[in-house]
Amino acid sequence: MTGVQTCALPIYAQTEELRRSNAELEQFAYVASHDLQEPLRKVASFCQMIERRYGDQLDDRGRQYIEFAVDGAKRMQALINDLLAFSRVGRESSVDEAVDLNEVARQALANLAALREETDAQVDVGDLPHVSGDRAQLVRLFQNLVGNAIKFRRPDEPPRVVVDARRAGDEWEFRCADNGIGIEPRHADRIFLIFQRLHPRDEYTGTGIGLALCKKIVEYHGGRIWLGSGDGSPGTAFHWTLPVQPHSRSEDGGTHSHD
Repeated sequence: MTGVQTCALPIYAQTEELRRSNAELEQFAYVASHDLQEPLRKVASFCQMIERRYGDQLDDRGRQYIEFAVDGAKRMQALINDLLAFSRVGRESSVDEAVDLNEVARQALANLAALREETDAQVDVGDLPHVSGDRAQLVRLFQNLVGNAIKFRRPDEPPRVVVDARRAGDEWEFRCADNGIGIEPRHADRIFLIFQRLHPRDEYTGTGIGLALCKKIVEYHGGRIWLGSGDGSPGTAFHWTLPVQPHSRSEDGGTHSHD
């Protein structure tokens, strides 16, 4: 009786095959998303032209149909932009730049100025370290996490968000905590999967890519990200790590508020 022959690939070959497959998937996402931009802009543009030129000839239902079409085009545009951002992580970028995360946080909060003003959000940012990384990707990481903290707020109180960091051996551990609606621990792994949504779109807008993008950015920089365990306080706390930059300062600082 002869043994069964197996054709399992060695580990190094499996790793190389996975790397090649991921590269092809990223290239496909980039090309497909980029090629979708122009026809989508045309759809939205012509719908708006119809409304401007023939709006007085349309009844309420006709105007509503145009509104639905424009809204759908805008949501598709947001999805395409998030897909492009997701596919670009690790492409044509480097983690070798010395980045001041205090400047990164300031830029992220400036990008969120309208949302913060609209919701009366207060964001307290602690003294953050310098790390090696890609500045644009780190701005997007902070912007996504703080933006989510503000978006998923309780209806009866304004958002309060704290971002801080502490040294833990050879890495920095960061935290973004809020007083929002919270996330059940059973969803801890699912929330980092692309296109996963825990709430209906009519309750909270979004493409379902934000946290998956955060995970990809953190892992690209050599760290990890997770949902904090519940300690009885309301809201959500995300934790993530980034490697300590050689000769990095390790002192702890205070916090400053951004209203």
